[in-house]
Amino acid sequence: MENHTSHTNHKHHDGHEHAHEHMHADGHDKHAGHNVADFWRRFIVCTLITIPALALSHMIQQWLGFELTFQGDKYVLATLSTFIFIYGGYPFLKGLYDEVKDKAIGMMTLIGVAITVAWAYSVAITFGLQGMDFYWEMATLIDIMLIGHYFEMKSVMGASRSLELLVKMMPSTAHHLVDDKVHEMPVSELKIGDMVLVKPGEKVPVDGVVIAGESYLDESMLTGESKPIKKEKDSKVIGGAVNGNGSLTIKVSSTGKDSYLNKVIKLVEDAQKIKSKTQNFADRAAKVLTFVALGGGFITLVVWLLLDFPFVFALERMVTVMVISCPHALGLAVPLVVAISTSISAQKGLLIRNRTAFENARLITTIIFDKTGTLTKGSHQLQHVVVSDEHYDENELLRLAAGIEQHSEHYIATGLMRKIKELDIATPKSEKFNYMPGKGLEGIVEGKNIKVVGPNYLKEQHMDVTQSSEDATGTIVYIIIDNEVAGQFLFSDQIRESSFEAIQQLKAAGIKNLLLTGDNEKVAKKVSEELNMDGFLANVLPHDKLEKVKELQADGEFVAMTGDGVNDAPALAQADVGIAVGSGTDVAAETADIILVNSDPKDIANLILFGKATYNKMIQNLWWAAGYNIIAIPLAAGILYQFGIMLSPAAGAVLMSLSTIVVAINAQMLKRHLV
Repeated sequence: MENHTSHTNHKHHDGHEHAHEHMHADGHDKHAGHNVADFWRRFIVCTLITIPALALSHMIQQWLGFELTFQGDKYVLATLSTFIFIYGGYPFLKGLYDEVKDKAIGMMTLIGVAITVAWAYSVAITFGLQGMDFYWEMATLIDIMLIGHYFEMKSVMGASRSLELLVKMMPSTAHHLVDDKVHEMPVSELKIGDMVLVKPGEKVPVDGVVIAGESYLDESMLTGESKPIKKEKDSKVIGGAVNGNGSLTIKVSSTGKDSYLNKVIKLVEDAQKIKSKTQNFADRAAKVLTFVALGGGFITLVVWLLLDFPFVFALERMVTVMVISCPHALGLAVPLVVAISTSISAQKGLLIRNRTAFENARLITTIIFDKTGTLTKGSHQLQHVVVSDEHYDENELLRLAAGIEQHSEHYIATGLMRKIKELDIATPKSEKFNYMPGKGLEGIVEGKNIKVVGPNYLKEQHMDVTQSSEDATGTIVYIIIDNEVAGQFLFSDQIRESSFEAIQQLKAAGIKNLLLTGDNEKVAKKVSEELNMDGFLANVLPHDKLEKVKELQADGEFVAMTGDGVNDAPALAQADVGIAVGSGTDVAAETADIILVNSDPKDIANLILFGKATYNKMIQNLWWAAGYNIIAIPLAAGILYQFGIMLSPAAGAVLMSLSTIVVAINAQMLKRHLV
């Protein structure tokens, strides 16, 4: 995985430079103290003060059929509302200021203008202007906007939990070695080139290179590789990995910000800061509505004055338009869906790292499955050994192959070693072990040059071989001893039960599915036909996967790619939606947009359908939130005045509340979409 550490997904950077301004525009600027707790505190305080304010509002009294009046009650109402305006409205007023300053008009400007106009107009009425005050509309508007922003930030925070876990993975102290003496030292003070001792069972404190000792390290939290990996002299180790039962001396190679874990943390943080396109769309809708509200309000005032109506009447119409066109629901439309979809997904083992890609799931036309470990169980069993050289028998071929396969974590190696154990064959020692990516392994066992390779290697070397086992469908691996093919091993893999259902679901959704594998045509064809897939790509080497994705994209396909995030990293990055599978701990599948904790292919189908449902809910909510304005604004402006139809500020507020309730219920209904 070392080669992927600095590889950053291009998709996460297309909006990176805007991340900071979004943070500002949303009033989420940490320096102003607008963190989650702050919004919650403001919401609670303002809601409590809204209760007496509602009780003192004549409109509410009329609706609920009670009366509460006393000397100076209107001044008490004005004072309570002014407190809500200043304390609860502060984040929005500051947001308005920031947006205007940055020339990025959006949601904050709309809310800021609406509450300011409502407050100023209401205060004027308290002190003698004719008309009806807007105190209760302003107070409830502020309360709802505060809780909306609280939800939005909390959903981002929820996604950051995985980050907190990552940060905790790093030990705070290290055993610093100086002249063979151990000193306890804070990890933050270590420098590159320092020597550190890692005792059995401890976490590796920093990235480094093994100088002495031998042990197995569990790097699953970092790379998703579930099996412990052997580390010896000159091996690289990653900070945060857990040491097995050996003792290691490590030379520090990178510290602090440059460490692998920190890079991963930064990557996830960046992905979370960047808003999805739908959220940006909601911001744009708010921007348009701001101009509609301001323009509409001003036009309303001018038109009524030109028609010779009293100034007080024209002013009331203007304020009604401005207050009504700030939809409470728009503040909740997207954040509520984000909060719900993020939390449901996490509970179901879908970790969303790039929200835009998740919402784009609805656009997927083709999905590529990496065969091993996704559609199949990845537990290759040795079915058959074919001997081509009479100097050896089956067991001897297995014994020699095991000599080099013992160093590999590949599923073929696991299958072979399982067979060796079953047959109780002693594994010989080997030297000069070398991994040839996409081709196989080589090494020296008992003085013989042994290679265990796939068909690609034979093609490259132009070596002919009689395919005695070619009829069988499975993965064929050849053993070459001193440059002569001595035999073949045939492995077969089992298809997961849930693969059948997953492919059916995708077909029903009209999504083309292709199998991608390094195996030969026969194996690929068999699996593809058995699952009734749309096609397959066989004999594909790791570095060719990227090209296959590009080819499909060039044909106009919107491609999703599933893989285990190690040799699939470039292809996952290239795909429109990259899904890392079976690597719940694999935060290091840093090129994936979505990480599936379980390797269940049904999760992939669910994920795509859930992404569609989430996007649809957002769009429905945006329509509900902004759509009522299409009717409400003209009515508030008094377009049907001659027919005696006028939308009072109160009726407008009821419409607004109704659209908010519809949006909230609609978002909750998302829970039914992920079974």
